[in-house]
Amino acid sequence: MKLSIRFDLTDLRLFVHVAEAASITQGATRSNMALASASERIRAMEDALGAPLLERRHRGVHLTPAGSAVFRHARIITQQLERMRGELTEYATGLRGHVRVLSNTAATAEFLPAALGGFLSSYPNIDIDLEERPSREIVRAVAEGLADVGIVADAVDPAAEPQTFPFAADRLVLVAPCQHVLRRYREIAFRETLDHDYVGLVAGSALQEHVNDHAARSGHRLKLRVRLPGFDAVCRVVETGIGLAVVPETAARRCQRSMSIRIIGLTDAWALRNLTVCVRSFRSLPMHAQRLVEHLSAHAAKQ
Repeated sequence: MKLSIRFDLTDLRLFVHVAEAASITQGATRSNMALASASERIRAMEDALGAPLLERRHRGVHLTPAGSAVFRHARIITQQLERMRGELTEYATGLRGHVRVLSNTAATAEFLPAALGGFLSSYPNIDIDLEERPSREIVRAVAEGLADVGIVADAVDPAAEPQTFPFAADRLVLVAPCQHVLRRYREIAFRETLDHDYVGLVAGSALQEHVNDHAARSGHRLKLRVRLPGFDAVCRVVETGIGLAVVPETAARRCQRSMSIRIIGLTDAWALRNLTVCVRSFRSLPMHAQRLVEHLSAHAAKQ
């Protein structure tokens, strides 16, 4: 019996977005599609194949073996289409390119906004989908072709062997209330602060997971009084005397101009991180993704 499958490009793009987000709702949003329409398209794909592509769970969806196969091929097809668009964008101003970027917390909040603003102004036909992830996840996603470009901190999985380009230096510091008992220190080891209360970033934040991991390595669990969605909010609560926080020095210096907080250096080697741009292969990137990498590298050289 010959199997007849007719998936159009809209189906394939939608399925890639759903698989990447592990959510039909988020996949529909990324595809600029109503949830009902997205769900109907996924069901039609399953009916055409005669097998389930997704396991519906309470929190999102999970790919079945058939779904993994569809995702793998759909990702290759959509990547090829993006490469074609990228090359044609050089000649046809009406075409739009799309670059998927994964970035850690510090780069997303402190270093990318200025760089991306300049890039988007220079290339009005290129759109960017930016998502925050921990560095280890970013390297895997780039290696597996799930993202075009990643911004990571230092640790790159040698097995993934991505190409890397320098981007920025990110120094983490301790911020404390001006009346805190640790205020007299100019520098301190992170482990010596762990008996005190902390203010942290929201669950799932790549930087907060990084800080929590180093607390655990010191045999402690961070005493988080509250979690907040950004560095400015974290520093504002620190200012009130609730606890300490670990944030990028760039954020701490900016907040110190308007807040009564004390900045204390961390003596730990992990507190100084080099942010790098990573890609699976620069030459195989779509033209518009290559332009982004070149722009980020040029921006880094000016710092």
